Amino acid sequence: MSKRTQIAACMMGALALSATSIAFAGPLEEIQNEERKIQVAAAKSQEKINGLFEQSQELLIEYRAVVDQTENLKVYNDYLAGLVSDQQRVIDSLQRQIDSIDETKQNIVPLMYRMIDSLEQFIRLDVPINLQERLARVDRLRDLMTRSDVTVSEQFRLVIDAYSIENQYGRTIQSYDGTIDVGGTQVSVDFFNLGRTALLALTLDQSTAYAWDNEARQWEELGGEYLDSTITAVRMAQGLVPEDLIKLPIRAAE
Repeated sequence: MSKRTQIAACMMGALALSATSIAFAGPLEEIQNEERKIQVAAAKSQEKINGLFEQSQELLIEYRAVVDQTENLKVYNDYLAGLVSDQQRVIDSLQRQIDSIDETKQNIVPLMYRMIDSLEQFIRLDVPINLQERLARVDRLRDLMTRSDVTVSEQFRLVIDAYSIENQYGRTIQSYDGTIDVGGTQVSVDFFNLGRTALLALTLDQSTAYAWDNEARQWEELGGEYLDSTITAVRMAQGLVPEDLIKLPIRAAE
């Protein structure tokens, strides 16, 4: 081929390649744009997936917390149910006691009257230690039984206290002043009692001593052999001299 022909052929080839490049440039750019859109959409989808995963983890943690709280509440509810059941048993017991109060009063009031009568009878038959004080205590008990402002429980407590005081007379040593009847004459004396074993009386001038005879229910004058010991006994009970062995007229048990 001639040089002119070769040049023309090269120019035609270049034009053909240029036209082909121009023809492919448009679709390639569209493909690249679509690819970029796909990548952006994929990134957004991944963000949504990540958000949903985080939400699911938070919900899982919250669910586990609710489960734990539910178990704790169940245990606490069982505990409260036990307390309520126990309280109900106490309430039922108290209600039964309340219902029985009237019946208890009906039984205990007559019992207290019998106890007071028995106490008075015992005092009158007993060695007359502090006799007037003891009888006055019985009178106060009878008065309390007629008062509406004193509860039954308080009345019963005072009756029991009176019995307890009577019991103490059997193991006390004491001296106190008073009077005795000797042949129809009231004589001032100092008393001495050794429990219920012996009750003696000493005139204030310490010239005569007497002993109580509970079987005869009267005072008997003691012989001179007991005068000094009676004086010592009274002084011992008054705390004037130390305690010591003394000779006293004591009736032997049969």
